[in-house]
Amino acid sequence: MGNSDDNVMRQGRITALVIAGSISLWLIIQWIGPLIGLAGRYAILADLAVMAALIWALINCFFIWRKRQDT
Repeated sequence: MGNSDDNVMRQGRITALVIAGSISLWLIIQWIGPLIGLAGRYAILADLAVMAALIWALINCFFIWRKRQDT
């Protein structure tokens, strides 16, 4: 395995962790938020943050796909 393959695999793992972590965090916030009386604006802020993370992950997946096509 070359250095390029290692970089692609590392990027894939980071992307997978961002996806899993952001969805997990979102689920926790949606579950705990009403229990502690979190204001709705903070729930929307969490939604926007998770959407930003998922958009980053989607763009990163595209770049990983393009790197794999080049090799």
